[in-house]
Amino acid sequence: MIARQPLLTVRNLCKYFPIKSKGFFKKTVAMVHAVDDVSFDLLPGETLGLVGESGCGKTTLSRSILRAIKPTSGRAVLHVDGQTYELASMPSRSIKPLRRKMQMIFQDPFSSLNPRMTVGDIVGEPLKIHGLANAGQRKDIVADMLKKVGMNPDQMNRYPHAFSGGQRQRIGIARALVMHPAFVVADEAVSALDVSVQAQVLNLLKDLQGELNLTYIFVAHNLSVIRHICDRAAVMYAGRIVELAPTEEIFNNPKHPYTKGLISAAPSADPDVKLDFKMTGEVADPARLPAGCAFHPRCYACTDACRHHRPELTQLGDTERYVACHLFSGIL
Repeated sequence: MIARQPLLTVRNLCKYFPIKSKGFFKKTVAMVHAVDDVSFDLLPGETLGLVGESGCGKTTLSRSILRAIKPTSGRAVLHVDGQTYELASMPSRSIKPLRRKMQMIFQDPFSSLNPRMTVGDIVGEPLKIHGLANAGQRKDIVADMLKKVGMNPDQMNRYPHAFSGGQRQRIGIARALVMHPAFVVADEAVSALDVSVQAQVLNLLKDLQGELNLTYIFVAHNLSVIRHICDRAAVMYAGRIVELAPTEEIFNNPKHPYTKGLISAAPSADPDVKLDFKMTGEVADPARLPAGCAFHPRCYACTDACRHHRPELTQLGDTERYVACHLFSGIL
């Protein structure tokens, strides 16, 4: 979708979860379309934000790319070190060596850390699993990584319960970055933290990106976080990307009605600012998606074409903007 050589290429990626009937036979009676025909490119060194309401498929998409869960169909291709890896179709036994190239920062900094392991063991565990260093080398590498994330190496022998939420998240970041991965998925990495701590962690991630040459997929529902850290933003609704563009273009000139609704609903410090568009209705049920555009029951610009034909993600001219809306598809 973009001329530059991407680090990650995702094409027509889908993840469906079956709904089983009750009883002995447990037949599949419906499918939850958690991720439905998603395509995008991730460029080296950039931060791509995935944003949308809860249940839109952001986390499922990121975990499907990392093969934490196996996609139903589609492709996720990693281009790194002159090699190409088909992540979506690769056998599970072949995924382990690639974990060095792709890591995840989890949402909850407490439950994602083993309470029975010390900080040194937690951060050094990936090195041990992949056989990258002996015990002495691991200690030095862990100490250096803890310094990079703003922690004191002398705290290496303490346990997670002894730290604040922000410090625990820094430990999680150190664990994700200790093997210098090609790209990192940050899944709501600051949503569980206090607002003042959120800014510190976001700035840390930006600094580490420049220092370690990292590439991020940043999952969030907070628009201000996306605007602060992301180069491009992909707006998701009902398992699909409905708008993809550079972040400032998304905020300054949103195209899709859903994007306009999200931005309009974000609180403003100016009391005189009025909502441009207030979304009504409920989020589409991914197990019972409406015909046509999934957003049409809530859309102010809905037409017959929206009710019967699903819009595809279409590039607008020669720009880096893509929109899945009949207002821009030429059907209307």
